Amino acid sequence: MELDFERCYRAVDSRDQRFDGWFYTGVTSTGIYCRPSCPAMTPKRHNVRFFPSAAAAQGAGLRACRRCRPDAAPGSPQWDVRADVVGRAMRLIADGVVDRDGVPGLATRLGYTERHLHRMLCAELGAGPLALARAQRAQTARILIETTGLGMAEVAFAAGFGSVRQFNDTVREVYAAAPSELRDAQGRAPVAGGPGTIALRLAYRPPLHAAALLDFLALRALPGVEEVRDGTYRRRLRLPHGGAEVELTPVAGHVAATLRLADMRDLAPAVARCRRLLDLDADPAAVDGTLAADPALAPLVAAEPGIRVPRAVDGFEMLVRAIVGQQVSVTSARTTLTHLLPPPPVPGDQEVYVAEPAPPGHKLLDQPGEPGGGLVGWGFPAAEEVLGIADSGFRMPVGRRETIRAAARAIVDGELDLDPGGDREEAVRRLLKVPGIGPWTAGYVSMRALGDPDVLLHTDLAVRRGAAALGLPDNPKTLDAYAERWRPWRSYAMIRLWRAA
Repeated sequence: MELDFERCYRAVDSRDQRFDGWFYTGVTSTGIYCRPSCPAMTPKRHNVRFFPSAAAAQGAGLRACRRCRPDAAPGSPQWDVRADVVGRAMRLIADGVVDRDGVPGLATRLGYTERHLHRMLCAELGAGPLALARAQRAQTARILIETTGLGMAEVAFAAGFGSVRQFNDTVREVYAAAPSELRDAQGRAPVAGGPGTIALRLAYRPPLHAAALLDFLALRALPGVEEVRDGTYRRRLRLPHGGAEVELTPVAGHVAATLRLADMRDLAPAVARCRRLLDLDADPAAVDGTLAADPALAPLVAAEPGIRVPRAVDGFEMLVRAIVGQQVSVTSARTTLTHLLPPPPVPGDQEVYVAEPAPPGHKLLDQPGEPGGGLVGWGFPAAEEVLGIADSGFRMPVGRRETIRAAARAIVDGELDLDPGGDREEAVRRLLKVPGIGPWTAGYVSMRALGDPDVLLHTDLAVRRGAAALGLPDNPKTLDAYAERWRPWRSYAMIRLWRAA
């Protein structure tokens, strides 16, 4: 990736936080790298280098600034929205695929050789997949060191390191301090809530219209899976090594997150999915700038800047929600979906809501229904579990029931990939082959599960009503043609049309 020195330096000189995550500032005279918004004195030009990733800065021998915490910056919006191989790779690395399956597993998921994938990532980000995953492991380790009481050996393996020595060497190299020094410098006790509980801040680029996000999620919340209460969104997650419960509270400048994990190895994927759910890596300045150029949308953008697209933590769950929501109201769809959920656990039941038993040495979460145990329920069923539901468990027409089963079989058989690193065009093509799935459902899934920023469901009744309320064409074909001016942010425009309706 080519970085224009003058533009980057101006951003650093003005401490513009909108560019945090877009690039990193390396200061050769001090040997550190920073966010563009670092409050320290602006370095002299001849002492500055710019890097497209934290991993590239680390590869140049620089350590992370302790003042601005560049490793905690929001992710680049490019990797959040790009549908090419590099964008997909970055989303998969953030979800922990390299830690779980290694570079061969990442390359297989993307359909490229390891060598070619390494070459593409180095060209764009200045670092290969191992270095990018290593930078993420270092950030995960720092969070665990500073917010938990885990021993350093436990932190090392939970963060994805292969050995304690590798963990110590990496932390010293990235932060210029031993792991124990980071913990002593933080000077705070582990987060209240018991083992497995982590509190952290999720950064974003302002502005963020938190009320719109919470309104959207609250209207569609399923009992036992999620809830919105007192400005906090809570839900269960299925993660690679077990289950989790998350609490997300938008506040000024960041989203306060409390994670209760059955297995600490799931910290990085849990954070990635929470960020994706709330669309925290978006670039609202770019989105709102494009939409505000339309006189019909300009007043809405001025009144409500920073509208995000609520996404998904699980592609199959979002697909089932979309199928059930075909041609029915949101309230009706929520009622139907509730019947698919397993019954709440019986008080005193010794089971826990993790997706699979936690490995030895990893504490299970509190029992649902107990004080501090959070939501009462088991979460949304996986594709395998949906295939085991009897006909009587589907309170819907037979055709819709069979569509859900066909989609579940495609997921289980590996014919359909709705993970964040999936190929969007290929996923939509395969969705449209499933009987009962049409363009509306495929588009909705592409927007919310696959993160496509440029979807417009021009036949959607609520979209057409919102368009009419704003004086825009409400005929599907005419509206679709009109919306060309909103590219590449039609998904964001559609959220505003829904709100206008």
